[in-house]
Amino acid sequence: MKSTHRSPLTAGLSRCCAIVALAMVSVATQAQSAGVAPEAKQILKASTDFLASQQQFTADTRNTLEIVLKSGQKIEFNSTGRQAVQRPNKLRSERSGDLIEQLFVYDGKSLTLYQPQDKVYAQVAAPGTLEEMLDFAREKYDVVAPFGDMIFKNAYDILMDGVTEGMVVGQAVIEGVVCDHLAFRAPDVDWQIWIQQGAQPLPRRIVITTLDLPNAPQFAVTVTRWNLEPAFDAQTFTFTPPAGVKQIELLPR
Repeated sequence: MKSTHRSPLTAGLSRCCAIVALAMVSVATQAQSAGVAPEAKQILKASTDFLASQQQFTADTRNTLEIVLKSGQKIEFNSTGRQAVQRPNKLRSERSGDLIEQLFVYDGKSLTLYQPQDKVYAQVAAPGTLEEMLDFAREKYDVVAPFGDMIFKNAYDILMDGVTEGMVVGQAVIEGVVCDHLAFRAPDVDWQIWIQQGAQPLPRRIVITTLDLPNAPQFAVTVTRWNLEPAFDAQTFTFTPPAGVKQIELLPR
C-alpha cells in the first residue's frame, strides 16, 4: 500500500499552489483581449523614456537563471550585479555569482572584459556610443551586458519588437515599492516587467520566459537599488589590470 504521508515541504507547496490558483482565477477574470492594451504600452513607454532621459545612474540587481537538465529538471543559478551608466559613452557592469565573476568596462573607446577567477582580461576597440557598443559586442562577440536592453535610448522599440499581446496584470510590490505589473507575449518569448509607480517610473523587475526551449526556462532580474545621482570618479570607467593578470584575445562569435 502506498503511503499517503506528505512531507511538510510538499504539504506547504500544495497550500501555496491553492493560493496561486486563486490568484490565477483573479487575473483570468480580467479578459485578455487580442493585441496590446494601450495602457500597457503607455506605462512601458513612460518608463523607457524616463530612463533614457537619465544622463547617469547606477542599478544594483539580483539575477536568477534557470537551466533545464536532460531529465527535464530545472536548476537555478543566482548572481548579483551593478551597472553604472554615464551617457553617451560610459558603462561599467559587474557580475558575481554561481556561474560567473566578470567585469565589463566601456570607456567610449575600448571594451574590456575581465574575469578575476581566471586572472585574464580581453580588450578590443569599440564604437563611440553606448548603443553602438552594445550592438557591436552582441553581434561580433556574442557578449551581452546585463540589463543591456534597458540602457538603449530606444529601449521601448527593442522590447516591443515582435510583441503580439500585452496587458496590465495589476499592482504589485517589488523591493518595498508599489509597481504596475505588465505582461507581454511574442512568438518565442513571454516577458513580464514591474514598473515603479509615481514620478520616477523605473523598471524594478523583469522576467523572461523562453518558449522555444524545453520546459520554458526563465531569466529574472530584480533591481534592488536605483541611484540617479551617483558620484563617479576617474577610475569608474577605466580598467587597470591587476598584477599577475594576463591579457588574452577576445574571439569573434
